Amino acid sequence: MWDKLEPTEAHLTYTVLAGFLLSYALFSIFIRNRLHLSEPPLALLIGILFGPICFNVLKPGDWELKDEVTYEFSRIILGIQVFVVGIELPGRYLPKHFPSILMMLGPVMTFGWAICACFMKLLLPKITWPIALLISACLTPTDPVLAASVLSNSQFSARIPARIKHLLSCESGCNDGSSFPFLYIGIAILTTKSVGVTIRDWFLITILYQCALGILMGMVIGYTANRCLRFADKRKLIGETSFVVFYLLLAILSVGIASTLGVDDFLVAFTAGAVFSHDGYFASRTRDSNLNNILDLMLNSTFFVFLGTVIPWSSFNDSALSLSPWRMLLLLLMVLLFRRIPILLALKPFIPDIKTYSEALFCGHFGPMGVGALFLAAEARQELSSKALDKNPVQGKRSIDLIWPVVTFIVVGSTLVHGFSVAFVSIGLSFTRKAEDRAGWLGGETEPIGNMVHEDEDRQEEEEAEEYEERGEPGDSGGGGNGRIRL
Repeated sequence: MWDKLEPTEAHLTYTVLAGFLLSYALFSIFIRNRLHLSEPPLALLIGILFGPICFNVLKPGDWELKDEVTYEFSRIILGIQVFVVGIELPGRYLPKHFPSILMMLGPVMTFGWAICACFMKLLLPKITWPIALLISACLTPTDPVLAASVLSNSQFSARIPARIKHLLSCESGCNDGSSFPFLYIGIAILTTKSVGVTIRDWFLITILYQCALGILMGMVIGYTANRCLRFADKRKLIGETSFVVFYLLLAILSVGIASTLGVDDFLVAFTAGAVFSHDGYFASRTRDSNLNNILDLMLNSTFFVFLGTVIPWSSFNDSALSLSPWRMLLLLLMVLLFRRIPILLALKPFIPDIKTYSEALFCGHFGPMGVGALFLAAEARQELSSKALDKNPVQGKRSIDLIWPVVTFIVVGSTLVHGFSVAFVSIGLSFTRKAEDRAGWLGGETEPIGNMVHEDEDRQEEEEAEEYEERGEPGDSGGGGNGRIRL
């Protein structure tokens, strides 16, 4: 009988992963609305628990997987997520809120990049400035996967003004692509021999070809797809099922075209999503479908379980790389405290969508680092490995060795801190209320948080709907309204 058992690594992986997803699905409302938890941190803990460090059931290291698997896995998940962010934004969101987005993508990202590099140079003795700038660039984008888990589908998200949720979602969709210029500054310094060549290549290749052309390509893809879908739907050529999955296929197409041509994948995907749904047509037709929630549960949770099993624990205490647990923990603390909070508090008067310092503090804290940081780390390692490091081969080799453990440690810490902070915020706020007003333990709160300003959002949506009706378009605000649209 025993010879019939086949506890292979693949079979155990199916069992553990499906078991976790089923358990979460059974209690998803309780977990989200009462415990204020989301899938990513729980999936990460499951990966750690069943990975090599604990039960040793899931062992991707024995599967002979290469970095290419993590690289492409993170690329497709992130591409789909930023595309969905573009779809969920209200109609004409970018032109209307361009000043706020510009501040988030300009001074805020630049400050975070510089301050993280400074902390790395201070806390990691053997690191050089080019390597510090390179690793810091991986940490500049906020993660749309983790941001979505905090900003949607829960009672907690209802306590946050839609204005803030849209701002953070849009930022997380844009800055994964916008971080490429920061990343390639460090790569250029390590791989080119002269300042003139570095600046020329950075401007021509990174800024103009990868970013500017990527935005243009995304606009063309999104607009063309919108017109094609309208044409097919008007003539009853497309079925309801195909209509619903159209956005998923379009997201993958956007990433495929961009990666094939070597342009910025995520700027292409985000721009394509925003232009594709700019008139609210797709959102109005797919309001009753839950495909996007299903994909979130399956793809995103699978990735974080995978991440939990491949964490390089031994590299966190490597004297050759000047890494030690206390240095890494101190670096994580400094990054979480100073990467965004000080600059957003300072720039609050110049960001129209942030109206109070409580909102600035919230935006500063909820800037999680996740899949985007891991993708950029894999991108940097691949670029450095494929290019000649004649200028400084020692620095190049050290940067390749340092990138993955440092970025992974920060991502794991950010996933846990930001994933569980919603529960701590809710618990803390519950103690500030009168005992008779508390609605049960660890949940039930629906009132606004702190001094955040909640406009009459229903009135705003009605005005936007009337605006669309005047143009003869579907009466939908073109995106998620008070959260993620139900695709």
